[in-house]
Amino acid sequence: MEDGGTQHLGCCVVDMKELSANPEGLSAAAGTIPAKLQQLEFSIACNDLPASGRDRKPNALVQVAVIDPQRQQLVFHACTEIVEANKDPLFLTGVTLPSEYPDSQHLLVKLTVYDAKHKSQESSSFLGSATFSIGDLLRAKDGRLTLSLRSSDGVCTAGTVAVSHLKMGEMEEADHIATDTSSQKSPLVCEPADQSYIDREDYALTGPVFRNPICKVYRFQTADSKWMLVREQMEECTLSFTIPRQLLSLYIQEDKSRLQDLEDLGELSPHWDNLRKEVVTRYRGIISSYQDTLAEVQKITGSFKPSCCKAQKSLEFIPINLHTQRMRVTCPRKTDALYDIITVGAPAAHFHGFKCGGLQRLLSRYEGEKKSFSTAYQCIYYSPQHTAKAQEVLSTVSLLQPLITSLADQLLQAALEHSSHGLKDALKSLSDKTEQFVHTLKDELVKSALLALHAARPGYVSKSQKQTPVLCHQQGQGGDQNHSPVQGLPGHSPTTPVPESPVVCNNVKGGDSGSLKHQDSIPHHKEYDEEEWDRVWANVAKCLNCVIAKVDKLLEGDNSKQEPAPEQRLADVTTSHNPGDWREQLSPLEAACSIPQGFHLQQRRDVVFSQALAALACGFVMRLYAGLQDKDFLRQLHLVGLVAQFESLLSTYSEEIGMLEDMEVGISDLQKVVFKITEAKTDDLSELQPSVCGRRDHFTVEVPLPQVIFQTLPEEIKEGKPLRVFPVLFNVGINEQQTIAERFGDISLQERINQKNFEILEAYYKTLREKVPLECLPCFQTQADIKELLETLGQNVVTKKRKNVEILWIAGTICRRLNGIRFTSCKSAKDRTSMSVTLEQCALLRDEHQLSKDFFVRALDCMRSRLSQGDIGHWEDPEAGAVTENKPASRHFYPIALLLVSSHLLVVWLILSLVFLLAKYQ
Repeated sequence: MEDGGTQHLGCCVVDMKELSANPEGLSAAAGTIPAKLQQLEFSIACNDLPASGRDRKPNALVQVAVIDPQRQQLVFHACTEIVEANKDPLFLTGVTLPSEYPDSQHLLVKLTVYDAKHKSQESSSFLGSATFSIGDLLRAKDGRLTLSLRSSDGVCTAGTVAVSHLKMGEMEEADHIATDTSSQKSPLVCEPADQSYIDREDYALTGPVFRNPICKVYRFQTADSKWMLVREQMEECTLSFTIPRQLLSLYIQEDKSRLQDLEDLGELSPHWDNLRKEVVTRYRGIISSYQDTLAEVQKITGSFKPSCCKAQKSLEFIPINLHTQRMRVTCPRKTDALYDIITVGAPAAHFHGFKCGGLQRLLSRYEGEKKSFSTAYQCIYYSPQHTAKAQEVLSTVSLLQPLITSLADQLLQAALEHSSHGLKDALKSLSDKTEQFVHTLKDELVKSALLALHAARPGYVSKSQKQTPVLCHQQGQGGDQNHSPVQGLPGHSPTTPVPESPVVCNNVKGGDSGSLKHQDSIPHHKEYDEEEWDRVWANVAKCLNCVIAKVDKLLEGDNSKQEPAPEQRLADVTTSHNPGDWREQLSPLEAACSIPQGFHLQQRRDVVFSQALAALACGFVMRLYAGLQDKDFLRQLHLVGLVAQFESLLSTYSEEIGMLEDMEVGISDLQKVVFKITEAKTDDLSELQPSVCGRRDHFTVEVPLPQVIFQTLPEEIKEGKPLRVFPVLFNVGINEQQTIAERFGDISLQERINQKNFEILEAYYKTLREKVPLECLPCFQTQADIKELLETLGQNVVTKKRKNVEILWIAGTICRRLNGIRFTSCKSAKDRTSMSVTLEQCALLRDEHQLSKDFFVRALDCMRSRLSQGDIGHWEDPEAGAVTENKPASRHFYPIALLLVSSHLLVVWLILSLVFLLAKYQ
């Protein structure tokens, strides 16, 4: 959620970039994963702070700095929240030191206490400071140090500060917090009982994917006067760049293949040849653009794209502010709980702009224009449904063709080895796959595409033309009697003179007919009809029957020496149409209408999909790592798949409408993605980086795991079973612009998106309930039934209610109950996203861990505090001067009350302004 390059979010424990942590500096022993590095955490409380006025108590906060023993440099590290009007403050925000610091017993930590005049002020007065070493804290009795605060003159004391060492584990019962010092004992902890649960987060496993972690620790009181430890662990994800890089390479490879397919179509009529040239030119432009973008992206060494670069062309494929955030809760006598969420800017083509809308609107408009254009000019039109079907056929063919060839080779090999069992198995598999192959290609869409392509050949004669007497020597004569194939097509109106083209009779040999190129497997007869199409499959069936008969004869007579010619014949048949040939035949040239617009839309869709896939891959890997030891989760993963719930806070007003339309298509396109778990080739951590393969209609993301972990997975996953993800998108605008849209605009887009994705979520739950026992799903304190939650969600989706955030709350709850992956997005994944995530975290603490109602607002303020990341770094320190490394805040938070009332204030302001203007000019 950071908008700069200085603060970084995390999902593994420990480390802060401000102290130059080196998360990649881990070494793994061969075949093993090293133990997780430890960090040092402590809490802070003050006592007897001096008051700046007679009737005023200080608004205290503590700045924490570290004195680097090597460079002898003071480095700002962290800051607590502000505790108002209290001379004995106990701070809920703790401090986490990076993993490498506890190794240095002599490391010094400086605590500086300030009195903030007001929460909103950017300056404060110095109260006192104290310094201690890490060794002193570790050696202290009960892990507690009490230090005297020195005033600016270094002589007078300004109260005391207590530092308590926090450990992972269960926490001691504490009295209710009060202003009295005796009742403000810092909570102590004991060692955890379930160490294996903690080891699941081993940094060596996540290090190659997640980097630059930050950990913030809090201590909150529960309803039964006990203490809980809460850790926010935020991190960047390397997939922000690695996934787009791989996708760009695949896009370039696919488009180059299409260029080759277009060239291999052979000789075409002048009109279709001109179309081909235009398409080739467009493809070459896209390839050149993608190559330039890939070269620029490969130069970047960072791990995320800040929102200030969202409209930068060289970074348009990179998701905005992609970060992971994990909240880990440690409660007394309970197992630790983890809550993960991925924050990312809405996948959208910011560089292309939103003047004409987003993808959903542009695609709908494009299809309408293309259909009307093709009808007017007698062009070939393929609807989106036909295009999707063609992509499905192409994918199936590309998988089956090499498989059939391989099975034919296996059959030949089994015959040579005299293996009866091998012959039976190979024949059965060959028969099944050949039948599936024939069934796939015997589709009306395939037939129409082949016939259309044949009609584009020079010299094509339809049956109607054949019935009209045409003499071969009368070429170029007859006027209206000989219709050129290019008449009636784009660019050639009926009144436009068309160059005369020869009409070649079917019974003419030599001459022009001999000049036709036979580069592909489509018959180049002058008339190609359904009889030719049927003969192709009749020959395939005869070949297969011949093979079956031959194998039966071999098995009966045990005549292993006889040459298995039929098998070879089948191999010849199955390889006569290689994948490239079929792609050439099944990738027809569509209508010439709006060719530039079609390519621009494809580029825009590529950009949006790249951002969405990077986020999805990040979420999948994070969820997989967290569930590697959960057998019920792994069972659900391979039997049904996971739901990925995208929560969007975009408004349906102005440019954000276009962003939402882009996001809708991008999230929907994620349905074409499957995941596979693979075994890493070596123990090198760099081998754990996920990879992408496939083409635009179907992508596979492979996630490698170390051998020792891979062997513990279910057999179905180890065998490479594709793992599905079901993306759903729910949007509720919450800002001032949404208020305008709801009162004066149109929110039908939001309503349609929510209704459509509710149906997808409901269908997923029905499938899950049929295949996986509901007892396998995670347990929560709030025992609301998932079916009831779905019914409530369905009611809220159809209810006309302004800013109905209940939709997001219920959808998020259902997602967690279903072991799903949670995403939160707004325009840049900053303000609105931060407000949503922190509110959700505090709600989880309240509902699942009995956070005291008196501490709810304080907990929310702590998590939203801008000061906790260093806003006071520039405040005056009489002893040390300015801090040498001052980092800007990682979040931009505003009071939630302002967000709630600002929309109404805006409307009031508009009304008053209008009244004022009318009164002025009357």
